[in-house]
Amino acid sequence: MSKVKENTAQGWLNGFIGVVMFSGSLPATRVAVLEFHPVFLTLARASIAGLIALIALLIFKEKRPEQKQIFPLLIVAIGVVVGFPLLSALALQYVTSAHSIVFIGILPVATAIFGIIRGGERPRPIFWVFSIIGSLLVVGYAVAEGLTASPAGDMLMLGAIILCGLGYAEGAKLTKTLGGW
Repeated sequence: MSKVKENTAQGWLNGFIGVVMFSGSLPATRVAVLEFHPVFLTLARASIAGLIALIALLIFKEKRPEQKQIFPLLIVAIGVVVGFPLLSALALQYVTSAHSIVFIGILPVATAIFGIIRGGERPRPIFWVFSIIGSLLVVGYAVAEGLTASPAGDMLMLGAIILCGLGYAEGAKLTKTLGGW
């Protein structure tokens, strides 16, 4: 198999694994907030992920970030490690996991917007066509479900998506200089 085909296949496989894992995140969080406070859940998730990351960094002897990479790393941490988990856990006290998952449909648009603002990216027009269609479907579903049912939950999920989009876009920009696996 050629290197390009191998890399493409690996990309699809990694993407599929990520989608499967991410799809269980909000339902698991919904179950967890029935017993644990959202702040505790966020700290526990961040601590476990941080410990695993530290072990991996030590085992593989990865280089330390440079001084200029610290602020972008903080943006990623605020968006992805703290912001999304905390706000989504808080939202799941008001809305069902099925309702909250619909908001994930807005995440690609949020990430693309921050990619433009923070990274100078320029997605192709076809991306915007499908992103807008997808976002309209998300908004339409939310309206059909009744936005007035839990405005607090919807606003918290929207905030979670915005912070996650910022974190994802900043992380993508950071990989150009920091590298990654």
